[in-house]
Amino acid sequence: MLTPLGRLDKYAASENIFNRQMVARSLLDTLKEVSDDERDCIAVLERISRLADDSEPTVRAELMEQVPHIAMFCQENRPSIPYAFSKYLLPIVVRYLADQNNQVRKTSQAALLVLLEQELIERYDVETKVCPVLIDLTAPDSNDDVKTEAVAIMCKMASMVGKDITERLVLPRFCEMCCDCRMFHVRKVCAANFGDICSVVGQQATEEMLLPRFFQLCSDNVWGVRKACAECFMAVSCATSQEVRRTKLSTLFINLISDPSRWVRQAAFQSLGPFISTFANPSSSGQYFKEEDGKNPAGCGSAQENSEQVRTTEDVTREDELNRTEDLSSHVDKDHFATKLENALEDQNTVSNNSQRESDFQTESSFHCTLSSESCGEMADENGRSSHCCTAGLREAGPNSRETALSEQELYNSFHFWRTPLPEIDIDFELQQTSEIILNREFQELAMPVSPNIPMATRKELEEMIENLEPHIDDPDVKAQVEVLSAALRASSLDPQEETMASVSKGTESQTELTISDQQNFKPILGDIVPLIGDTVENMDSTLHYIHNDSDLSTNSSFSPEEERKSKVQDVVPQALLDQYLSMTDPSRAQTVDTEIAKHCAYSLPGVALTLGRQNWHCLKDTYETLASDMQWKVRRTLAFSIHELAVILGDQLTAGDLVPVFNGFLKDLDEVRIGVLKHLHDFLKLLHLDKRREYLYQLQEFLVTDNSRNWRFRAELAEQLILLLDLYSARDIYDYLRPIAFSLCADKVSSVRWISYKLVSEMVKKLYMASTSTFVVDLMNELVEKFCRCRKWSGRQTFVFICQTISEDDCLPMDQFAVHLLPHLLHLASDRVPNVRVLLAKTLKQTLLEKEYFLNSANSHQEAVEQTIMVLQMDDDSDVKYFASIHPASTKIADDAMSTASSTY
Repeated sequence: MLTPLGRLDKYAASENIFNRQMVARSLLDTLKEVSDDERDCIAVLERISRLADDSEPTVRAELMEQVPHIAMFCQENRPSIPYAFSKYLLPIVVRYLADQNNQVRKTSQAALLVLLEQELIERYDVETKVCPVLIDLTAPDSNDDVKTEAVAIMCKMASMVGKDITERLVLPRFCEMCCDCRMFHVRKVCAANFGDICSVVGQQATEEMLLPRFFQLCSDNVWGVRKACAECFMAVSCATSQEVRRTKLSTLFINLISDPSRWVRQAAFQSLGPFISTFANPSSSGQYFKEEDGKNPAGCGSAQENSEQVRTTEDVTREDELNRTEDLSSHVDKDHFATKLENALEDQNTVSNNSQRESDFQTESSFHCTLSSESCGEMADENGRSSHCCTAGLREAGPNSRETALSEQELYNSFHFWRTPLPEIDIDFELQQTSEIILNREFQELAMPVSPNIPMATRKELEEMIENLEPHIDDPDVKAQVEVLSAALRASSLDPQEETMASVSKGTESQTELTISDQQNFKPILGDIVPLIGDTVENMDSTLHYIHNDSDLSTNSSFSPEEERKSKVQDVVPQALLDQYLSMTDPSRAQTVDTEIAKHCAYSLPGVALTLGRQNWHCLKDTYETLASDMQWKVRRTLAFSIHELAVILGDQLTAGDLVPVFNGFLKDLDEVRIGVLKHLHDFLKLLHLDKRREYLYQLQEFLVTDNSRNWRFRAELAEQLILLLDLYSARDIYDYLRPIAFSLCADKVSSVRWISYKLVSEMVKKLYMASTSTFVVDLMNELVEKFCRCRKWSGRQTFVFICQTISEDDCLPMDQFAVHLLPHLLHLASDRVPNVRVLLAKTLKQTLLEKEYFLNSANSHQEAVEQTIMVLQMDDDSDVKYFASIHPASTKIADDAMSTASSTY
């Protein structure tokens, strides 16, 4: 009989490869057999060293797979085998990193990472044995494959060895590898792991040593390297300061988004949302939900302070935007970034792909809106009337009381500017921020001489159009169109020169003369004003449709980009990044970048919303509504799964106004979308006010209907959510609305659904019993008896036993109340003709009820009735009923009963 060592020696010297492989596999078992003898353990480890020199790669690979397990054993038995791993095993692992066979190298790399993760390698060994070898393997004259793999190992081990070793030993060589001119594979590995290195070495080393290399990699001539940079951009951003993030990284990211390679652009857009989220400032994002919660100084300041921080579209001045652009342009080529910014703006302006005629109408609307504005002082005098805002960011003031301006007010009817009502803002606060800009813009536009060569629609054409619409004047849309055309008819009779001079005379006291460049820049706008007025009604309907849908009325005029996009302006993240994010819903992006780009936009929207804060929700509102109505159900599904998180970010007011309609739409969507709403139904409804929350009681019944009746997980999730919803509604609502759904789920065809429903009914009994009025719980228990205990089907009677067992186990009802209302009907089932019902009854009585203190310590009639019923069951004709009525209460739980009973299978 061979000893373990003898057997090891015999097969290790065999010429058969499979024998030597078997030796490698059995090394751990052999070591365990001789673990009591220190000398035998050392002997086994020495033989491992000799086996490591085997010429067959499969033997070496098999040996390396066993090394982590052997190292773990050595660590556990360290007193008897001191320094065994460091002396015998680690040199083998390090040597195999440069093995000629690819399989052996891969196995050793995996083993090294496992050993580092389990902290089986001493810090001293990492510095003196592992890192020097890896640095040698990444030398310029090293093998290409080995160099690439060594760089990958260095990057992966950085987070395990810590900042000190990484910064002293790994970082210098990593920076060299980022500039490897010969092997793009090496640069690609460096780019892919750049974020991990940055997160380990910290902010200072990242900004001083790594960022210059990162800029080089982002402009690499190989698209795969640039793509890897785009994928790790968020991790790199997290390791930098806010200033560097805003001034340098944002510019760099814009370059990646506009990269010539589609694959780079695709990766960049996928990382855009996560990158924007790194600009978040917890002190300003405000994680309280109710508006009044902000009054707590421990939160995010008082409600008044938060309201003062809210920036509306009018609050952002031209100076703010110019400063923001300058911040983005620092430390980079300003001309180059200006080109990128213009490209981003062009993309945003062409999202809807409107025809030239629609663009003309937008230009006309913007110009008319400005012409109809009066001075800020006159607005303030008009009894505090609130101002309205075009989506292009230009405002229409309240009507002027002077009769001389009445025609202008009628000319520029508010129908031009239909949109969702804006939140009420203090007019004084608003005027304080924007009076100077509006005055400048108004008087510049009003002072412009109207060219006599502008083509005007004839009065006859306008009269004919009004006549055609007169029969349909009852329609609100038609009536509004008639008002617009009537205003245009009156305008055609005005003398443009007189109107202009009258407007100029009003503003000469506070306004300087226009420059020549302003006049030249303004001429193209005037040339596009009127042609649409003389066009057909159908064309006007199509253009007005875009205004109704709150589309961006950006124009091709010479207005600065800041004024054109004021409705999307904020000061949290660089505007160019936000513009690119908003453009992800552009249908053209799906064709030129990624077919699932809208899904990526929806996935990161809650993070972007949290970053911008609820005060800037107006920037994302249109994008969210576009995504919510996207044709792809995967996009809507993504939003459905995150709508409860977005509600927390926005607060109760914005949730009720903007999210509830979307939520209602998801409730009627496909099951794939509805499941997202259903999984977080409680999380969303608890954020609503009580009156709004009660409206959904009528819709809960609809969740019982699914596109596929075999989708039982949908109904199981509904039961889970109803358990949570019990805390949100009153006893009356629970009894009237949730009780019928719970009873329906208790009769489901699938046992998993029924089992959760038993828990739901028991919790419902508990909730109703704790209510102020006890009539509901009595009525509920009576209905349980009538609906299930006296059911003609044996499965219904079995359900009644299950519910009683759950109520008893979870102590949902005092046992004296249970004994009065449910126990007599439960005991009556002892004479049921179906054995399955009697088996479950025996389990319930023996394992649940008789364990309760009420039946153990107090002698009462109920206890006697239970004992007599058990005696009857012990004499039952069915052997299973006898068994469960006779055995001592075991650890069998109701869940086991539910899954083991024949009737509970699908």
